[in-house]
Amino acid sequence: MKISLSVKPNSRISAIEKLADGSLAVHLKSAPVDGKANEELIRVLSKHFHVPQQSIIIRKGGSGKKKVVEILGK
Repeated sequence: MKISLSVKPNSRISAIEKLADGSLAVHLKSAPVDGKANEELIRVLSKHFHVPQQSIIIRKGGSGKKKVVEILGK
């Protein structure tokens, strides 16, 4: 399953918000430094979709706010 999402780093809380267009907005506490935000993104998505962290791959937008993530096994 592939998901389009936008990441909002440096938020007060980590949360997932579904937008009107069907994409997700993921709020992360981490700053976008040294891959910390991407690591937190994978942890948050792993908990939300109940899959292991190894099943989540960032396909596009590794260094940007707009990303395409693939969840294997879903």
